[in-house]
Amino acid sequence: MAKRFFSPPNESISLRFREAPFELLTDFLVNLNTRNKDNLNGLSKCSGNFKDERLVEYIFLMTKELRLDPLAGYHAVELLQRFMVRHLTDLSTAPSPPGAAADPPRSLEDALFDKLKEKFPLIIFSCVQLASKLSLHSHIIDNNTAVRFLHSLGHSVSKQTLVESELMVLKGLEFSLNPPNPLTYVEILLEVLAHNRPSIPLERLYHLCHYVLQFISLHRTAIFDSLLATTTQSVSPSGEQREKFVTVTEDYMLLGVGVIAVASFILYGREWKQMVGELSHITGISRRSISDYAHVTLMHIVRGSFPLTST
Repeated sequence: MAKRFFSPPNESISLRFREAPFELLTDFLVNLNTRNKDNLNGLSKCSGNFKDERLVEYIFLMTKELRLDPLAGYHAVELLQRFMVRHLTDLSTAPSPPGAAADPPRSLEDALFDKLKEKFPLIIFSCVQLASKLSLHSHIIDNNTAVRFLHSLGHSVSKQTLVESELMVLKGLEFSLNPPNPLTYVEILLEVLAHNRPSIPLERLYHLCHYVLQFISLHRTAIFDSLLATTTQSVSPSGEQREKFVTVTEDYMLLGVGVIAVASFILYGREWKQMVGELSHITGISRRSISDYAHVTLMHIVRGSFPLTST
């Protein structure tokens, strides 16, 4: 897989492709495919709820300000999603404290919101801080840096509070800190693709893939709504169709090939069909599925660049 190297704080992380043996790449690809299937088989009803575009943008801006590798940003999003689902489940099933019956009746949503609204920004930051510690090639956010950064955002917290928040997230995740990361899927697929097609300008393609993946992450709802409408041939899909479609929104192998397909179309459209065929061969995902994903994403990119106006 691509090797990351330390860079000065003001520069992006440098990567070197085409250095891993193909046998190792094959093992990585098989492992990613297995983890992707396991993840899809264990999805909860709340999957994707904490990948709201505003939250993702907040995390991306935070990682940029802290000069972290983009990989840490995507990792933080995954940690937040998994922690919040478990944390909310625990809160909703916890017994009411003594004297709660005397309080005015409130909905469960209101009660949970009250419990979370004060500490939610710190929970988000703890996920970013943990992600930075898992990125061995990137500098770690120590508690001194964390306190200063949070203070600049208007949050006055102590180092002890930071530690307690981090421990809460760790325990909530049962110390399982290695969820699937969409950027990792893109990188491994690019490595395999470059091995099969050595003439590919991999570094340029990878650079463009970063922007495409970021775009999809920041326009997740609109893109998947369009893809669902395309897949079901309906402008008003049923609740059952939406529920089944969650396996598409959380499929990182499909996301990886979709990102590369979009970037390939933008970079060199003439060879796009061959690239889609190669990606289909590598992953077993149908050409139709990859093409639909790419077409919908490109449609939103074009609309974002040239907003449609009524006449």
